[in-house]
Amino acid sequence: MLGLMDLLLGVQGAAFWALQWVLPFLVVLSVVVVFHELGHFWVGRLFGVKVDTFSVGFGREVFSIHDKHGTKWRLAWLPLGGYVKFFGDMGPASAPDPEQLANLERAGVRPDEVFHLKPLYQRALIVAAGPIANFILAILIFACVFMFIGELRAPARVDGVNPGGAGEAAGFETGDLIVELQGRGVDSFTDVQRVVSFNAGVPLNFVVQRGEALVEITAIPREEEREDRFGNIHKLGILGLDGPAYDEFVMVRSGPLAAVGKGTVQTADIITQTFVYLGRVISGRQDADQLGGPLRIAQVSGQVASIDAIALIQLIGILSVSIGLINLFPIPVLDGGHLVFYGYEAVAGKPLGEGAQEMGFRVGLVLVLALMIFATWNDLVHLRVFEFLEGMFS
Repeated sequence: MLGLMDLLLGVQGAAFWALQWVLPFLVVLSVVVVFHELGHFWVGRLFGVKVDTFSVGFGREVFSIHDKHGTKWRLAWLPLGGYVKFFGDMGPASAPDPEQLANLERAGVRPDEVFHLKPLYQRALIVAAGPIANFILAILIFACVFMFIGELRAPARVDGVNPGGAGEAAGFETGDLIVELQGRGVDSFTDVQRVVSFNAGVPLNFVVQRGEALVEITAIPREEEREDRFGNIHKLGILGLDGPAYDEFVMVRSGPLAAVGKGTVQTADIITQTFVYLGRVISGRQDADQLGGPLRIAQVSGQVASIDAIALIQLIGILSVSIGLINLFPIPVLDGGHLVFYGYEAVAGKPLGEGAQEMGFRVGLVLVLALMIFATWNDLVHLRVFEFLEGMFS
């Protein structure tokens, strides 16, 4: 049985790791979610919508202040993101409140200030503004990194081909210079590594310069497990090609326009990689064990924060893309679900019935909760929590 000293040491260790993870996690999640809600807020205010509340965090209020438009800006004790509530919303999910909408005059609100009474295109833009804000945030973060920090670059030259690897099977040779990958020009060996690592089992089309000739090669990266510096296991696509030596890599900064372009491309790449992964999961070609939830985000945030602030900022950009994309899924209670309702309204010429919308919100809530439970289960398995508990009490 577990001794008292072992228990105390276990609790102390758990508290240390929780502190190491919690602060970076709260910073990452708050920035991403609050910026998302600011997207809704800015476009809603642009169209003259009355905003009742903008909350940073959930739960009991710690501090609040009203602006000149009557919006209550509040800070809540549970800093896990935030929400914006327009007049006429029943809650943060923006389901319409029939009682409020039926008593506009008593509340002193004009119909043209109510989100649910706005023209269809304005409602759609307000809803879409949240995910779009996340994508813009990611592009700006990546652009600033490219512009002020730079990126490690080296010639996309093959300095070695591992025997028996996917690269050798495809026909790569030492000395090949990769000039094109999937129809896109290649500037650095790191470009090749990034694309290959996310495309295990996917045929990739290369163009290499071999002497004076250009040679087309199709290679299929093999999925292999690699351990990072923190002991996490990642499944990556590997070709088995050696690139230039470390001393050939140089840090190169981009100009403003080029940096924004690179930030946009990186954001688009993350979106593409996400869809590719989900497609493989749905088709049964890949396990869903890489889907993580809050605990995995907390772990990664703490680990990345231990590297440096720049790495943590880049993680915010990556998660911002993910949050924006998830919110566009066609699930009621998410922004994508609202856009589906608006699509029906545009085609049918009238809104979906209140009963159908309410049922949709309930189904959507169940789906979101199920996804959260599944992701959290994956997190617990990934963090080996069950093994830890079994060891403590065995």
